[in-house]
Amino acid sequence: MSKLKTTKIEKEKAILVGVATRAVSVKAAREHMAELGRLADTAGAVVVETTMQRRETLDPATLVGEGKVAEIADMVARHGADLVIFDEDLSGSQVKKLETKIACKILDRSGIILDIFAKHARTAEAKVQVEVAQLEYMLPRLTNAWSHLSRQAGGVGIGMKGPGETQLETDKRLVRKRIADLNKKLEKMEDIRVAQHNRRIPTFHAALVGYTNAGKSTLMNALTRAGVEAADKLFATLDPTTRKVWLGPKKTAVVSDTVGFIRKLPVGLVSSFKSTLSVVAQATLILNVVDASAEDFEEQMEITARILEELCPGDVQRIPVFNKIDLLAPERLDFLQAHHPQAVFISAEAKIGMDALKERIREFYDQGKFAHSGEDTIPIQNIGWGEEHSG
Repeated sequence: MSKLKTTKIEKEKAILVGVATRAVSVKAAREHMAELGRLADTAGAVVVETTMQRRETLDPATLVGEGKVAEIADMVARHGADLVIFDEDLSGSQVKKLETKIACKILDRSGIILDIFAKHARTAEAKVQVEVAQLEYMLPRLTNAWSHLSRQAGGVGIGMKGPGETQLETDKRLVRKRIADLNKKLEKMEDIRVAQHNRRIPTFHAALVGYTNAGKSTLMNALTRAGVEAADKLFATLDPTTRKVWLGPKKTAVVSDTVGFIRKLPVGLVSSFKSTLSVVAQATLILNVVDASAEDFEEQMEITARILEELCPGDVQRIPVFNKIDLLAPERLDFLQAHHPQAVFISAEAKIGMDALKERIREFYDQGKFAHSGEDTIPIQNIGWGEEHSG
């Protein structure tokens, strides 16, 4: 019996570059760089070196200045690196200048985020949404600055997923037309979805939102046994999953898991995913999931609040849910509980505090507002029972 030969795909070697300025402290820049490393890992790269520069302002030509560019070029040669990822967004002219001095692909944070979204898009709608965001991102960079992305359609390297040669080499007028056509396609998808879901019932709807990797999918599984992928990767969830959860006799709610938020999220992603994230705007209750073990959890909460304001500027009620408390020292937990008295403290992984969370959800359920307005309705066809239930 012959053995099948398997070809091992080598990970691309990446060098990460960050900048600390007057506006961004060294501590914050290091936290951002750690997150950039996780983004690179999620995209399928292996980080071989990380470098950070302190300067008053960003260099308009190359972001980091000529001396640092030469240092990065030496790192690339020494490690045989395939790409350099900058934590700040780069203009087309900056990319072009950097590529002439550094012999490898140049990406920025937005580019790597878009690459991850392209990799994780599963449904037709998500794929169209990602392409819209990619084209919006590439539009100002079409002056040959992103030549490494236009070598071939359907490239295999990081940063080469999505629109291929034809889209990248066309002029801005045609790209704008493509974006308009895709947006019309998204509108039709939304219309079809609404038309298919004629049977609707007033439903208490809780939406899980929060920073990426806060544990939303793990919490979704703990509440509903939904079987949602809960990988330790950024943006493991793109398309929302909705499941029923039993809160008690004659008390049934639905819970939706949504895509995680992140700092410096490309504007195009928020706008193109608004239809997917409409489950947040339509929710009766928002469960704002926070990774209590993260050192920068307060910044993560601020970022989530800003994005939520854009998605649903109304008065949707919210419960802060501090997750991963099993990773905290007792004194740290005491501190957080004292400073966030309205929050529920849980560990979705260890099933700690789940009864307390359900009780808080029941309190909002018992207010009964959803049953009278009829505005918050969920398509029956999209919902399946997750948790064992009765009543």
